[in-house]
Amino acid sequence: MAGETLQGRASFTLEARKSRFIAQAAPVDSPEQALAWLREIADPQATHNCWAYRIGAAYRSSDDGEPGGSAGRPILAAIEGQGMDQVMVVVTRWYGGTNLGVGGLVRAYGGAAAECLRTAPRRPLVDWCFAAVDADFALSGPLHGLLEDVGARKLDESFDEHGLHLRLRLPASSFGDLADRLRDLSRGAARLRRLETPDA
Repeated sequence: MAGETLQGRASFTLEARKSRFIAQAAPVDSPEQALAWLREIADPQATHNCWAYRIGAAYRSSDDGEPGGSAGRPILAAIEGQGMDQVMVVVTRWYGGTNLGVGGLVRAYGGAAAECLRTAPRRPLVDWCFAAVDADFALSGPLHGLLEDVGARKLDESFDEHGLHLRLRLPASSFGDLADRLRDLSRGAARLRRLETPDA
């Protein structure tokens, strides 16, 4: 998974011929989370709450009553134009009494969304993987230090007569490094294997 997402929520306000547009953006992990956030921030007193999200291959947009293609699609285009992923943008409009026309709406919705994303703090997206480690008790201390070095997070830890068993989440790019360092640390005795899911 490449690209960036937002570090946190962001907003940007734009005035266009007396209409006020407020773009609000947030990082989201799922379509359900995106739509829940929409319900939380959409203003029922506003004229329109138009939105779009992109989460990997999943994307959706809504014109919320504006002319077809004049709001949701330009917001989605702004997300893509900024190279963002796992992002939801809602642009709320309060009508100012002057029609903007479809071109004006495209510029206002797309422009507010793009500026909101352009000025927001970002963070790189990380492609995570899951792994299990089986090692001797004696390696517990150095092993935990090693996990910290490669950015791994312990999801579960158990012990039995064979030693220590860990389930981890770590950046996929660190898996090979962890395997090499674990082999050196344990002289080949510890076992590392990739898991399909955190519970496998």
